[in-house]
This record gives sequence, C-alpha cells and structure tokens, in this order.
Amino acid sequence: MKFHTAEDQSTVTPTKALEFLKEGNQRFVENLKTNHDLLEQVNKSRESQFPFAIILSCIDSRTSAELIFDQGLGDIFSTRVAGNIINDDVIGSMEFACKLAGSKLIVVLGHSNCGAIKGACHDVKLGHLTSLLNKVQPSINEIKKNYPSLDIKSQEGIDKVAFNNVHIMKQEIINRSVVLNEMLKNNEIGIVSAYYKVETGEVIFIDKEI
Repeated sequence: MKFHTAEDQSTVTPTKALEFLKEGNQRFVENLKTNHDLLEQVNKSRESQFPFAIILSCIDSRTSAELIFDQGLGDIFSTRVAGNIINDDVIGSMEFACKLAGSKLIVVLGHSNCGAIKGACHDVKLGHLTSLLNKVQPSINEIKKNYPSLDIKSQEGIDKVAFNNVHIMKQEIINRSVVLNEMLKNNEIGIVSAYYKVETGEVIFIDKEI
C-alpha cells in the first residue's frame, strides 16, 4: 500500500507506520521485494508527497532506507549523514517532515561496521569531518565507562558505540526540538531507534515502545 494522498496518510498511526517498515525489511531480508512501478509512482507523486515516516541513517552506501525497508517513491523521507548524527539541519528537516508534511514516525537508524563510527573511535582528524565525528564522543564515553576492558578501536568496540549512538541521537532529538517533543506528547508521532546489520540485511528495532 502506497501513500500518495493526504487522506491515505491521515489514516496512518505511528504504530502502523512502524509495522510498515518492519514488514518491508522482512521482505527485503527474504528477497521478496515489492514490484514497484516507479514510473507510476513518479506520476502519482509529481504534484505532492505524503510520506508516512522520516528515517535518519548514515551515508554508508549499503544503508539506503528505501531499499532496506522496501519502500517506493513518495513513501518515506530519507535523511542521511555520516554516523547518523543530529544537528540543527537534521532536526529542522524532521520538524518539516512531521509538522508540515504529516509523517507519523521518526526512525534513527545506525548500522554495524560503520566507517564514520570507526573514524570517531580512532580519533580521526580531517577538516570538517572532525567536528562531525566529535558528536559521537558521548557514545564513546558511555561505552568506555560501561566496558572498561574493551578496546574501543576493535570491531566489537566500534559496533557497541554505533549501537549506543542511536539511543543518544534519539534522545537528542527529543531534548532539542520543542516542536517534535510536543507532537510526541500528543501522540501525533512516534520515534524509535534501530540498528541495521549490514551482514544480514536485518533491521533490529531497539525500543520496546514507540
């Protein structure tokens, strides 16, 4: 089912939006992807769009949200930045998607074997990338505190930081956006953290509740 009208979008709840994404990822993992008629979707969405969710993910070439959730044109907003970190521009995009364009769910999606998180764990310094990777430091600090004997530069350490980072970014959205926080309190939208396993294609939804 595709959502290209305001009427269709208005019937979707945050819980239902999450179900759509879970079902889509299951199809992706089982190689049962929907046969999307892309030209038809272009024609139906040429004048307007009504996506049911916005997904923040990494720029990693293996983590295209439209593919791993088996969604078509006009179904979701996709915001991508290295390490799936939060900044004012990302939050502003989420506020647009939810408050103005009617999306019902925010997903913060991290992934295994993340190059950006690896760079942060290895304290990489490179131009503007330095300030971006600094935003991962709170997650690194938490993992170091909780696992004092763990080598933070090991693959296990990097993946733990990436997994933990989605929790921190989710909370940052809630803390920093008055607009989205109000919508959450009114049950107009939901927000969840998730973790994509590049080895299997599976998305693990971390939160028990929206």
